[in-house]
Amino acid sequence: MLFPLSLPLLLGLFTAEQGPAAAAPAAKPAPAKIEWRADRLLTWDDFKSRPTTDRLAALTSSTIDAKVGCVDYVFSAQVQAVFVPTESWVRDPKRATPALLRHEQVHFDLTEVHARLLRQKLSLVKFDCEKLQPAFSNITKMAFLTWQREEARYDQETNHGLNLPRQQAWEQQVQQKLQQLQAFALAK
Repeated sequence: MLFPLSLPLLLGLFTAEQGPAAAAPAAKPAPAKIEWRADRLLTWDDFKSRPTTDRLAALTSSTIDAKVGCVDYVFSAQVQAVFVPTESWVRDPKRATPALLRHEQVHFDLTEVHARLLRQKLSLVKFDCEKLQPAFSNITKMAFLTWQREEARYDQETNHGLNLPRQQAWEQQVQQKLQQLQAFALAK
């Protein structure tokens, strides 16, 4: 049996501007979640929700979905970084910049970094299938706190993407981390 766990994190860029949200065309419905893939970058069309605050220019809702379980006393885990379109938004899509979208993409990339770190940790730990839930819960709580702290540090150091040199440094650092953790990427 697999036990699901979802670790949501809502992230955004501060601004003092306001503007109406653009209506999405009535094409096919938005996916409930977009799985992280190196070859699939976010677009403004992925941000389907409406602004919930005046202080942000955009908000990324990303999650680490984790399912664990034991079958015949053999532990298995599935960990996936996902973007939630219906909880993510951009205040004014017509004025949204490529730099703002890159900032939001790095939030999603950081989610994947921490999903890979969790996959790494789960591959190293030997679980007792009879006491799976407490052990898994402890590991995921620590993983979530580490991820949350890094996301907050990213926004603080880049001033929510407005400090361009720090933003560029973070973009490079996150790409390096993704490369370093390539062994824990999901096979496609």
